[in-house]
Formats: sequence, structure tokens, C-alpha cells
Amino acid sequence: MSHRLRLHAPILAAAVVLGLIPLGARQAAGQATLVILARHGEKADTTEDTPLSAAGEARAVALARAVAGARLDAVFATDFVRTQRTGAPAAAARGLKERVIPVRGDSMAHARAVAAALWAERPGAAVLVVEHSNTIPAIIAALGGPADVKVCRLEYATLFILSLDRRQTPRLIRSSFGAPDPPGAGCGSGMTAGGR
Repeated sequence: MSHRLRLHAPILAAAVVLGLIPLGARQAAGQATLVILARHGEKADTTEDTPLSAAGEARAVALARAVAGARLDAVFATDFVRTQRTGAPAAAARGLKERVIPVRGDSMAHARAVAAALWAERPGAAVLVVEHSNTIPAIIAALGGPADVKVCRLEYATLFILSLDRRQTPRLIRSSFGAPDPPGAGCGSGMTAGGR
């Protein structure tokens, strides 16, 4: 199941309203784990391990604001500086150290490593995962979510919220945060998915 909404309230409230997590005792044993996936912010250049641009730094701050209503238990990032810099404000606001999951092999191998780390979290945990345009769809699929998710080359404002519960099929909603993507950033406009 996939829903789309424009996020104007804290992410946790949106997830509760859509029924992804129950109001109240979300942290109790047996409750779904909330996974919030975001792509890193805009890049400074096209080098392999480029830092964030000024717009990317602003997006990192916007991401921290978007998840301010959720009690995060962990923040995952890859070994690329741009994912770590994007997740850093949200992690710092909660006194968390980002957990780095290196990108090794193809996107599916990496997705399986991230999925294993997420399933290892205690039920009811909330985890922010900052990734790349080519790994987010693979991670969602590895967790049992829809296999047709795409993140386009110029798409930075999309947030994916996944509810994990071993007793049922994961539910996914798409939201957005920060500055809107530029016109024509969608995959339907000729911009291909993939890349990092």
C-alpha cells in the first residue's frame, strides 16, 4: 500500500493519522518499527564523495525539522560524507551517533545489509535512514515494500515512511520536506532514476 501526502505537521503525527503506527503505546513490544528514508541533500559537485552544497546543508536542517516530532532511536547513513552530513542535524538534536553502513557491492547487496540492521532494531523503534537515489528503492524492496519505487536524479525533497511489522506486509507513504524539487525533477519528465 502506498500513500502520498505533503508534510505540514511533524512526521510522527502524519504516520499516526495514516494508521502506520498506533496512537499511544507505539514503543510497546510487538509494535511496528517506523523507518523514515530520505535521500542525502543536494551535492556540491559531481565528484564521487562530494560534500553537500549550501542547498544540501539547508535540506539537512529541514530534514531534522521534519522528523522533530518523532522520537528517533537511531540514524543510519552510508560511508559517503553527503549522507552523514544530511543525517547529522537530526542525530545531534537527539544526542545520537550516526550508524554508518558502508556501500559495498551493488545496491541490492547494500540494501540487504541495511534491511538486516533495521530488522535487528527492537520492535517499536523509529529509525531515520539517509541514503542515495539508487539505494532507497532497493532498501524498500528488501524490507518487503513496493518494488516499483523510483527516486529520480534531481529528487531530494521526498521522504519515504515505512512501517515494519513481521506480522504484516510493510506499509509505505511518500511525503516531502524542505524546499520543493525543481520543476521537471520527476522521473516522468525525462530525468532518469539512479545515481547517488
